Amino acid sequence: HVQLVESGGGSVQAGGSLRLSCSGSGYHFINNCVTWFRQAPKKEREGVAGLSTLTLTTYYADSVKGRFTISRDNAKNTLYLQMNSLKSEDTALYRCSSQYTYWGQGTQVTVS
Repeated sequence: HVQLVESGGGSVQAGGSLRLSCSGSGYHFINNCVTWFRQAPKKEREGVAGLSTLTLTTYYADSVKGRFTISRDNAKNTLYLQMNSLKSEDTALYRCSSQYTYWGQGTQVTVS
């Protein structure tokens, strides 16, 4: 049974930082294409950051470039998203995905 579980969300003031984690079980998801998405109320889901383990390349949405960093720990089968200089518009439910097939339930980030 494949399971992805996000953690690390919370409430923070603008300008603050959070680090999200996505831990996997049942499948070494970190060896595949992994992506952080977010969705705010009444907005479409947005791909925030992605990591291809095949090409070792990263992707960032323009809205987070220079502020967010995606990384992984193979040994822990965990994906991270370091978020700095947070803005109110970063408020959303953040979810991780492996190959757009497996999804976590999400962790809420609220920036005020």
